[in-house]
Amino acid sequence: MNERKYSMKRSTVLLAACISVVFTPAAFAGQAQSTTPSTAQESSAPTPTHPRTTHMTTDPALLHPATLAAKAPETFDVKFTTTKGDFVVQVTRAWAPVGADRFYNLVKHGFFTDAAFFRVVPGFMIQFGLSANPAVNRVWQSANIKDDPSKQSNKPGYITFATAGPNTRTTQLFINFGNNTFLDSQGFTPFGQVTSGMDVVQKLYSGYGERPDQGSITSLGKPYLDKNFPDIDSIKSAAIVTP
Repeated sequence: MNERKYSMKRSTVLLAACISVVFTPAAFAGQAQSTTPSTAQESSAPTPTHPRTTHMTTDPALLHPATLAAKAPETFDVKFTTTKGDFVVQVTRAWAPVGADRFYNLVKHGFFTDAAFFRVVPGFMIQFGLSANPAVNRVWQSANIKDDPSKQSNKPGYITFATAGPNTRTTQLFINFGNNTFLDSQGFTPFGQVTSGMDVVQKLYSGYGERPDQGSITSLGKPYLDKNFPDIDSIKSAAIVTP
């Protein structure tokens, strides 16, 4: 599978986030995955700076993507508790109904627990949305949703699904650091924005850049990241805090 990555020239950016190591199409700044994990990265296991507990008590519903089709409220807030602190995303369903519904169902069923912020490009965006559990990644890799027409712009703090091309959104997301309006015409449709804690988002560890391999995260999950990228930040929990 090709990687959902953007060009460093940022002309074809952010098609980031499909999950399959074999089946995911090529994409922009997001759904990137390498089919050949780095053996150099996997040769050592440094001690984590902030040890994590592997939860892996996955909601069984996450193994059946087609059943998670609840309609989201017109507006709702999601509180992310991370290894660096908390931030809140406010979703406005009218901006991107299909994307908002997908995000709502993922949060409601605990998809983001232990998920890492695996791709960080300072000044541009931060990406996440691959499960810590490989079994969950496998079933979501082809659970694509249709595109939403663009109604908002990729401004700082706005959250958007990564993509590997038209109608390929699955679970990967990015939060814009910069004023990335050039993405608006490329199918990247924001569905919400960070309303508090953007300072926390800015502090999430960026030292690994784009080194974590999405294919390895997909197939190996949290242990791969804990072993090879001990300082990476992740999500402890994500919960809907307003109806």
